Amino acid sequence: MRGRIMKGIAGFYFVKSGETVYRCKARGIFKLQEIKPAVGDQVEFEVIEGNDDNLITEILPRKNCFVRPFVANVDCFAVVTAVARPAPVPALVDKLLVMAEQAGTDVVLCINKCDLAANTRKSSGRKAHESMQMLQSVYEPVYPVVLLDQNDPEGYERLRELIRGRTVALAGASGVGKSTILNHLLQDERMQTGSISEKSQRGRHTTRHAELFPLDEEGTALFDTPGFTSFALTEIEPDMLQHLFPEIEASLGGCRFDNCRHAAEPECAVKKAVAEGRIGQARYDSYLALLKELEEEKKY
Repeated sequence: MRGRIMKGIAGFYFVKSGETVYRCKARGIFKLQEIKPAVGDQVEFEVIEGNDDNLITEILPRKNCFVRPFVANVDCFAVVTAVARPAPVPALVDKLLVMAEQAGTDVVLCINKCDLAANTRKSSGRKAHESMQMLQSVYEPVYPVVLLDQNDPEGYERLRELIRGRTVALAGASGVGKSTILNHLLQDERMQTGSISEKSQRGRHTTRHAELFPLDEEGTALFDTPGFTSFALTEIEPDMLQHLFPEIEASLGGCRFDNCRHAAEPECAVKKAVAEGRIGQARYDSYLALLKELEEEKKY
């Protein structure tokens, strides 16, 4: 039989085939081959009559795979950032976007907790409103952006349309509201959400393991994971980074030097595009920071 791994806990894998979920173990040969099934894998498995534990016999080819968290076959990343509580960190958002581009997935940027920006008479509301406007100005020219407000269903409906029929991973810092978004989309309270630590303004890490939830009959499915915040871009060569910023890639081809990295080089088409406003300064600065990080890593 064929199915998809929806959850893996302590060596057991829960495989959905049709409307039935089967508890399975992996063949012993996988361990010898240093192969581990991942949540999201499409697999072949054998139903063993009279035994609670069935057997995964084959892992089908993956579209992509991530180590932390260990999930596979992501079609789209919904990168989540909040306008406040915690404050947005564009550098982390850009790393997540680069990760998505490297994996060949589509991207939707979710600006969450926009209700906190509603009351601009308060200083906290004004600050949240300014953060929301900053995020929109930086990312709307590049990616689909959705504003999510717990008091307004319109943003969630747009998000549903953008992810329809895809296997989607929510990615973002702890506390930005990933599990709350998942609950809202599922219209279900199965996910435990946590409060924000007053001291750190971070979430309380309520998601303990990766799990895949079917959303509708059109094939949409949502990962919930402990987070994609602990990762390095070590597999990216510095010369590849320019291709992982869509607006920079669109300006390639007009530089004086073929090996231009668009930093200190003269007669650079990318720097010209920045000066002319065709590439946002904030995104270009983020590119330079990531480029420097990659170049430093390659020295060791």
